[in-house]
Amino acid sequence: MLPEYEEIIEGADLPQKTKDQLKTYLGDRDIPKDQFDRIVSRVILEYQNTRIESLEAVGILAAQSIGEPGTQMTMRTFHYAGVAEINVTLGLPRLIEIMDARKEPSTPTMTIYLEPEFSTDRDRAREVSWQIEAAPLQEFGDITIDMENMHIVVHLNRAVCEKRKIPVDSVVEIAPKKIRDRRHYRDFEHEMKDNNETIVFTPKDHESYQNLFQLAEHVRNVIVQGIDDIERVVVRKESGEYILYTEGSNLKDVFDVVGVDTSRTRTNNISEISQVLGIEAARNAIIYEAVSTLNEQGILVDVRHLMLVADMMTMDGEVKQIGRHGIAGEKESVLSRAAFEVTVNHLLDAAVANEVDELNGVTENVIVGQPIQLGTGDVKLIAKPIN
Repeated sequence: MLPEYEEIIEGADLPQKTKDQLKTYLGDRDIPKDQFDRIVSRVILEYQNTRIESLEAVGILAAQSIGEPGTQMTMRTFHYAGVAEINVTLGLPRLIEIMDARKEPSTPTMTIYLEPEFSTDRDRAREVSWQIEAAPLQEFGDITIDMENMHIVVHLNRAVCEKRKIPVDSVVEIAPKKIRDRRHYRDFEHEMKDNNETIVFTPKDHESYQNLFQLAEHVRNVIVQGIDDIERVVVRKESGEYILYTEGSNLKDVFDVVGVDTSRTRTNNISEISQVLGIEAARNAIIYEAVSTLNEQGILVDVRHLMLVADMMTMDGEVKQIGRHGIAGEKESVLSRAAFEVTVNHLLDAAVANEVDELNGVTENVIVGQPIQLGTGDVKLIAKPIN
């Protein structure tokens, strides 16, 4: 790019990010001066047309822009084609989940992308999925209940262990430990037999059949391979690479699995993203999830409305809901809080704490009958001219 072109772009009334994008776009292209001037003037015009005027009620506009099309949304769940087991909540229920900042979504799922050497090979992608999908002990062999001797006998299948790339010794070691640690059941003893291919579990109370069957339930369902929170993994090929879709979510443990591309892998659990990757990532996740939910319904909402909502939800360094336990319930204004919900409690608490309302917002000025401080209502008369 010619130095004079760079000077014109730098001198333009544009944000620095837009200037950088414009430089990257024009790059080394050989553009005549008149075309260059037209491009720059069009970018400046578009930028000025999209700027928000001073004292514009952006919050009201955002609420209208999201709320009105929200009434047109269908209430349904979506499942991946051919895979009836993995459901994803969409539509209005999902939008409400996002705005309420739920700690756990009703259908937590992950989309796991793989490193290049794994994403093109189905067998290697399947191996990664085995490291992630929770596999109970009953998948690795036969479990029988010996009621005469009060034993639960697990005969491990070496072929299954080899196929799923887990040593028999690891299964033998993990199973009793996880029953005690994760399932919090300790009333049993165990021993190895047949060159560690058989585990015999015995309840401490040798007289109780109830304890025997309770122990059998724990033995069958103890997770010996994969991540406990991820119940199911589906491998699908899209755009020339294998992608894993999961039922259940555990971002922290999935990131530790070899072969996972941590830069692209995502979850629909915003609270988990906030804890693992930080508040900026949670803000981006709120925007992405809201845009995806609306677009899936064929509804187009300007992303800036959703960005404003995401900024409000995350500006204090933690993800807060829009409602009474979050933004609306923590407003500076006493009257604004009282107008929202549980009026008497807010007014009593404010009176006891000797709070002062500065009457800066919309709600409180409407309550006391003053013009709101937006638009023409913000103009103050300093002095009247003397006739």
